[in-house]
Amino acid sequence: MIEIKSFDYLTDDERMLRTTVFVDEQKFSEEFDRIDDTCHHLVLYIDNEPVACVRFFTDNNPREYHLGRLCVLKEYRGQHLGDLLVREVEKCVKDLGGTVIVLSAQLRASGFYEKLGYIKMGDIYYDEYCEHIHMEKSLVNS
Repeated sequence: MIEIKSFDYLTDDERMLRTTVFVDEQKFSEEFDRIDDTCHHLVLYIDNEPVACVRFFTDNNPREYHLGRLCVLKEYRGQHLGDLLVREVEKCVKDLGGTVIVLSAQLRASGFYEKLGYIKMGDIYYDEYCEHIHMEKSLVNS
């Protein structure tokens, strides 16, 4: 059974998922930050086991939300769980009055976001050692 739970704080389950994927697997060193304290957090469970997560937040513009830290455990990839989480974020953002979602995608994951309607904008840049690109999606007519 798939269940998505929403939290207003960083849970131990989300910390484990992000550490496994971003720190252990992808070797990022700056995974956790103060933004975690002000985010909405979603954790996807299969049969009560945490397997994927994402966070989203707004800052100075209440119509614009930032999606980030989307990850799925390696053994669960290819099952469209990331799609489910992104669509859930979009639903939540609409419910909160947001009209656009922006994100900083790892370049190698940009195709995933493009399939969900996100558009690349600007130049490629590096976050730690990894190529990233800014992407956006308007929720107005979606």
